[in-house]
Amino acid sequence: MSSREELARRYLVRELKPIKIGEKKISQLLDDMRATGFQGRRLGEFVRVWEAACEREDTVIFLGLAGSLSTTGQSEIVKWLLRNRFVDVLVSTGANITEDLIEAMGARYYVGEPNFNDEELFRAGIYRFYDVLVRDRDYFRMEEMLADFMAGLGRDKVYSSAAFLNQLGSWLNERGVEGILTEAWRAQVPVFSPALVDSGMGVAYLYNRYRFGERFRLLIDHFRDYELMIRIKARFSNSAAIFIGGGVPKDFIQLAAVAVDTLLSGDFYSTRPHKFAAQITVDAPHWGGLSGATLEEAKSWGKEGAESMTVQCFCDATIALPIVAHALYERVGTRKNHPDLSWVFKEV
Repeated sequence: MSSREELARRYLVRELKPIKIGEKKISQLLDDMRATGFQGRRLGEFVRVWEAACEREDTVIFLGLAGSLSTTGQSEIVKWLLRNRFVDVLVSTGANITEDLIEAMGARYYVGEPNFNDEELFRAGIYRFYDVLVRDRDYFRMEEMLADFMAGLGRDKVYSSAAFLNQLGSWLNERGVEGILTEAWRAQVPVFSPALVDSGMGVAYLYNRYRFGERFRLLIDHFRDYELMIRIKARFSNSAAIFIGGGVPKDFIQLAAVAVDTLLSGDFYSTRPHKFAAQITVDAPHWGGLSGATLEEAKSWGKEGAESMTVQCFCDATIALPIVAHALYERVGTRKNHPDLSWVFKEV
């Protein structure tokens, strides 16, 4: 055999298989897509990574949820993932865990268009999220409800965001408000929001400062958040990092892999890479931002390792997440061997 042919055989190992049309489940279609190309194959591999993480024992699964997806009809999917423990720890933007409450309170989002007259929308009391609309008064009601929750907290305690959001989940549950935080509280899934004020939470805080002045205080310690995340990761042999979008949630989860031994032994040089990592994003690597940074680049930091099972799918989350969730529903249903994180709530 010629050296040219020997070299070719190193690369031409797995045959591509065209997709055949026929009656099949979503999970079967995604399996077929794993043998195709481009982002279709990546989406099929994304499901496989998440499923493999669910099958591995002594594995904690972190989900990073970025952007403002709750306004686009994705919140019920997130609640399903929590309820069936495809997620052990949720790290979210403030938007995703507050804007879902608008629907949970009985109001609605509406289908719009990106070319609507925005000055006219402002006069009509309507906010626009690209092609989604909501009444400003419904947004204000959500912020006022959050302010009422905050007003009932102790004024002298310092909270981690995980403790704060766990209490909010309990408070919502008592009032029959079925939000993401309500479901997380029931499932005993810790929720972190390292940029909590970048949402209706910030307005709710300011409203209480107006109502109560200096008597109102609320202190969130994000350094305590970070330490708690590290302690969660340290308890398990394996960890999975699943990212819907990028942003602060992605880096918060990624940095957990590099900091365990810094906390436990003062060793800056040792890392504990995530064994599984998968991301859906529309951000491109060549702009240099973390949201689009490849999981290969992350290996230079020790966030993922040489043996880690990784995949990145460059796709709109509103397309990919419903497909992925339905495939997990068909193939797994409910995760059976999820870890018990009830100890976390004694520490928050």
